[in-house]
Amino acid sequence: MKIVDLRYKDFRKSQELKKLLSRNDVDVEEYEKTVKQIIKDVKERGDEAVIEYTKKFDGVELTPEELVIPFKELEKAYDEIEDDVRWALEVAAERVRDFHKAQIENSYFKEEPGIILGQKVIPIERAGLYVPGGKAAYPSSVIMNAIPAEVAGVKDIVMCSPNPNKYTLAAAFICGIETVYRIGGAQAIAAMAYGTQTIKKVDKIVGPGNIFVALAKKNVYGVVDIDSIAGPSEILVIADSTANPKWIAADLMSQAEHDELAASILITDDENLAEQVHDAIYADLLLNMPRREIIEKSLNNYGYIFIVEDIKKACEVSNFIAPEHLELVVKNPFDYLNDIKHAGAIFLGEYATEPLGDYILGPNHVLPTGGTARFSSPLGVYDFVKRSSVIYVSKEGFDRVEKHASVLARAEGLFAHKLSVDIRKDVDRTQD
Repeated sequence: MKIVDLRYKDFRKSQELKKLLSRNDVDVEEYEKTVKQIIKDVKERGDEAVIEYTKKFDGVELTPEELVIPFKELEKAYDEIEDDVRWALEVAAERVRDFHKAQIENSYFKEEPGIILGQKVIPIERAGLYVPGGKAAYPSSVIMNAIPAEVAGVKDIVMCSPNPNKYTLAAAFICGIETVYRIGGAQAIAAMAYGTQTIKKVDKIVGPGNIFVALAKKNVYGVVDIDSIAGPSEILVIADSTANPKWIAADLMSQAEHDELAASILITDDENLAEQVHDAIYADLLLNMPRREIIEKSLNNYGYIFIVEDIKKACEVSNFIAPEHLELVVKNPFDYLNDIKHAGAIFLGEYATEPLGDYILGPNHVLPTGGTARFSSPLGVYDFVKRSSVIYVSKEGFDRVEKHASVLARAEGLFAHKLSVDIRKDVDRTQD
């Protein structure tokens, strides 16, 4: 990790910060070309194209009947996983469900003389979850994506995962998912967006994936809704002299082990802590990590320790970065909560380590990355509902507002609009 002194400098001119903020600037032209061809083929040829690309990219040859994983396999996986894992998954699902219940929106109406206005909140009908598969196991992603949809009232939740392992299937069973497709990549996204002979079209696609999955989601947006175009993971820790350097080091490594493009950032006003965290990583904790090579590459690429003059300045730099995960490991962390304007999830205190949020606490771990926390939010129940305006106007209500509508239509030069209002003037239908 690189230690950078930003004390009493204009941090916005820092080359290191510029590198951090540009890490998502990847040339995707060649990937995009491939993804668009896959989407076109799936749209035109359905199951045939999905099977063809599954064999090409995943080395798995399927028949149309084998695209769907039988429900009994989900139940079998639930029965076969270790007892402690099953219990942990069930506890996680219940905590996530309890947290998200507070996000439920209700329809409402307001009434004035002759006019009733309201908003009707309606869940989407079908949601599609994408869960990476293969060697990796992401049961937590199943829970975090499925539970908000369930709480929102989505009746039909399906999942795509290439070669999912028993933990992923068990999590699907716990979340009440009955339909799991044995496919991944851009072809899975296209299949859920357009539908095939076997796979039904969904209304929204959520879930993480590689660059092909991300670009496929981007290209089908508008045909269906999506959660976001997720980038590499990131953590930013703000710490003062009260922090335990080994704990901070472990937290930084927890994100670095995701992949080589993950960003791990410490901002502190204590120069000694900066050195101690650096030493704790390289002289101690990193040595026995199974994913040591990935962690080292990640920290070499996007691992930074920034030294600033005080914690207020650290919050300012953090807002400039707008991190996915932010830990405030300082004395009296709540004192600085109002200083934080942009972050996907904010963890307060030395025991609120980010991996707790990944798995068990309850708030969603699907978070805005790459600075998008400036304008977007964690995945939630609100992502699986839509809202319709409800408008009722009686003759009394019409008489109260028609003149203003007519005047504004005239001002905009939309005379059919004006006619639509004026034609109703002085006509009393209440006696008809």
